[in-house]
Amino acid sequence: MVLEIKMSRINILGMIRIYYFLPLLFIPFVSLLSQPETSDPLEEYIRTGIENNLALKQRHADWKEASMRLKEAKGLFYPDLSFNARYTIADGGRIIEFPVGDLMNPVYSTLNLLTSSERFPRIDNEEFPFLRSREHETKLRLVQPVLNTDIIYNNRIRKNSLDITYADLNTYKRNLVFEIKQAYYNYLKSVELLDLLESTMKVLEENLRVNQKLLSNHKVTRDAVLRSKSEIMKMEERIAAADGSLDVSRAYFNFLLNRDLNEEIIFSVSDLPDVPVDAESYIENAIITREEIVKLENYLLLSGNSMKLNKSSRFPEVFAVIDYGFQGEEYNFGSGDDYMLASIVLKWDIFKGFQEESRINQARIMEEKVNYQLEETLKLIRLDILNCWHDLIAAEKKLAASEANSAAASEAFRIVSKKYGQDLTSLLEYLDARNNMTMAEQNRIINNYDLLIKYAAFEKAAALFDIHNE
Repeated sequence: MVLEIKMSRINILGMIRIYYFLPLLFIPFVSLLSQPETSDPLEEYIRTGIENNLALKQRHADWKEASMRLKEAKGLFYPDLSFNARYTIADGGRIIEFPVGDLMNPVYSTLNLLTSSERFPRIDNEEFPFLRSREHETKLRLVQPVLNTDIIYNNRIRKNSLDITYADLNTYKRNLVFEIKQAYYNYLKSVELLDLLESTMKVLEENLRVNQKLLSNHKVTRDAVLRSKSEIMKMEERIAAADGSLDVSRAYFNFLLNRDLNEEIIFSVSDLPDVPVDAESYIENAIITREEIVKLENYLLLSGNSMKLNKSSRFPEVFAVIDYGFQGEEYNFGSGDDYMLASIVLKWDIFKGFQEESRINQARIMEEKVNYQLEETLKLIRLDILNCWHDLIAAEKKLAASEANSAAASEAFRIVSKKYGQDLTSLLEYLDARNNMTMAEQNRIINNYDLLIKYAAFEKAAALFDIHNE
């Protein structure tokens, strides 16, 4: 009878090990069955995120707005054509006196004496209002800048601003790619951790069933059953926390892609990356490619053009103005009523209270600040790459250690399970071995995805991902 119970216990524990290991073996196959037609669903999710992310759309709108401001600046090079019409009714005002009588009457008197006649009568002085009682002027006016350096440098400044906005857009896009990858790996980590805990729960439930059966046969004491129940309750708490973590990671990933927060995520097994042997070779590429450098370089150009803009205000501005229209007391558009007026207008600001000098100094200070920022950013990029590379190396070593630890803990649990089935060890040692195996496998899963996240961070710092083709 004792032999039968022991054999039954060995068989049950053998089933426990099978129940434990089978889910772990099937995790990658379930993932593979879930993958879409594309070889890597993450790439498709990145494209979706770049197309749909709301914050990125806002920055894209900023870039389009800057494009329109540049187009507006270019429009200043073209002539300005306007239509102007004026109709005036006047009453009163100044009276202009024209002393035609005082001028001509002495002459007429002399002529009458010489001709002994009255052929030249006296005339009165004339008076007429300065303002016409009615008057209209209808014209087209064309204004063309001939010499205006403000327009030239304003156009360049708007172009620099557009390039700065585009650099901001690409900076956020690169950060978004990293955020999507990080959220994707965190979701996969949550899935595997939840699967691990649920698989462990099956082991605990089977252990409880075995202990209850043994208790009914008076082969173990009641404390073994209570300990098994306690372990199950602890595992339920961990599963609840893992399930909540899975929901949060799914919601955040879908938020980045601007999808329904509860939409399912298709995933596949992610291959581990090749860790670079050094970081120095990636620094030069990052300095050339990183959008922060491009942005600061355009700020330097902008400050230089601002300085030139303020210096150019010392030069005159020249405009050509052409008017063509009609004037008169009535709206008549005949050949005798039209007129044309062409002018060359020069404007030269001689003195404006040292305002230009102050603005020039402001632009010079801005240029100096940007140079400091550029120097600091170059060092920060180098530091960022070095930090990410060292984190990546550490993550690789931690993963290797956790894989070895997981394999050792699994083998230790197999041995303890066999001994426990032969009644050669205690329940406490068995549960401790099971906990060690679960914790070791959990640590391996965490370190596995931590390595992928660290590589994504290194990829962002070294500007390895080509965001311009997305």
